[in-house]
Amino acid sequence: MSKVVAITGAARGIGLATARALKARGATVVIGDIDETAVKEAAESLGVTGLALDVTSRESFAAFLDKAEEAAGPLDVVVNNAGIMPIGPVTDESDADARRCIDINVHGVMLGTKLALDRMLPRGRGHVINIASLAGVMFTPGLALYNASKAAVVGFTEATRLEVLDRGVHVSAVLPTFTNTELTAGTRSPKGQKNCEPEDIAAAVVELVGRPRPQVAVPKKLGTQVRLGALLPERVRQATSRRLGLDKIFLDYDEEARKTYNERIRS
Repeated sequence: MSKVVAITGAARGIGLATARALKARGATVVIGDIDETAVKEAAESLGVTGLALDVTSRESFAAFLDKAEEAAGPLDVVVNNAGIMPIGPVTDESDADARRCIDINVHGVMLGTKLALDRMLPRGRGHVINIASLAGVMFTPGLALYNASKAAVVGFTEATRLEVLDRGVHVSAVLPTFTNTELTAGTRSPKGQKNCEPEDIAAAVVELVGRPRPQVAVPKKLGTQVRLGALLPERVRQATSRRLGLDKIFLDYDEEARKTYNERIRS
């Protein structure tokens, strides 16, 4: 795979796993993260270029892409992965958390997409991959801010894809289910279901780079179930949610286990 790929939020979790998987397939990878120490350590461990990046800042994002191209050449793929997941009752979520969630998860993706397209459209080639979530199409108590942000990413990505459809550039969304990263710290899996691992999402991104499509859910079968579930009566959907424990997962969680993560995303 002779692709040059830049990945945001790649010091850990899905971003790091994606960088590792793409590099293993022969891609030239550049990673960025707001945690400068962590991204440098991650880059050294992978043998790739690691750069500081604040996805909420146009200046920082543009500089990241400039430096990525200086280090590796014209970008073939930009993966907008950076995101945060505050959880809990909507009435307990602070205005600051709400603004930060939207700024990173939505504006960060929009900014990264626009800046990537500024480079790719004149070349007539390229691929923007936005890491959304099944939370963008499946809504859960205690996850209102995250649901809202990921629903925005799904809508933005699809509209942008249609806008550039005939200009040689692909725009795709990846919709993972709950994944074992810091984002789900202190929570439990739905009954009868297993969380994905970051490597599962990374594998989906690698496949998408090789064969571009508008959207892919991880796991694929859960994406189908969500689409079919939307056709069911409201009372059936609610009963299913209660049976799986989805009505409580993000309201009844271990606050101590999420303490380190919450402190990091609010700093």
